[in-house]
Amino acid sequence: MGHRIDHSAQHSKAVVAVHSAFTAKNYWTDRLAEIGGPGAELRKVETVDGQFRVEMIQVVAEKYLPPLVSRIRRGDLKINRTEAWGPLIDNRATGSFTVDVSGAPGKISGSLTLAASGSGSVLTVDGDVSVSVPLFGGRIEEAIVEQLKRLMRKEDDFTEAWTAAHS
Repeated sequence: MGHRIDHSAQHSKAVVAVHSAFTAKNYWTDRLAEIGGPGAELRKVETVDGQFRVEMIQVVAEKYLPPLVSRIRRGDLKINRTEAWGPLIDNRATGSFTVDVSGAPGKISGSLTLAASGSGSVLTVDGDVSVSVPLFGGRIEEAIVEQLKRLMRKEDDFTEAWTAAHS
């Protein structure tokens, strides 16, 4: 069935500044260096038909994994992540994301919206976490959602600081 991811973040910078960050290679390089985990890697950055797309690998050390996940899967968690953003049109941009964990029976995907909000902007994330493990899938999904929300707050803080320093 899956668990929902609902997250939003207010940013003090205007939508154009945040969208510029989300579509800049140096933003992603800096973000992965700061909060991507050990062995994080920017795999691909491209713009095709007006759509910016970034592929990355993030790593969560085993010691930071929820106990339920550690019991089922040993070792660090290697996360393949893709994020795509369309152009900014009328102070609004939409995007998508997918997350896939190497060697794990699950999928995370969803939509992204960046819009003007007063003199700043708001990022909205709407997604779904699905883990196909009999008996434990729902509990693992809950743990993943909590970890994702924690990561998204770190990413929001990073974006706020990065846009302040680069705009």
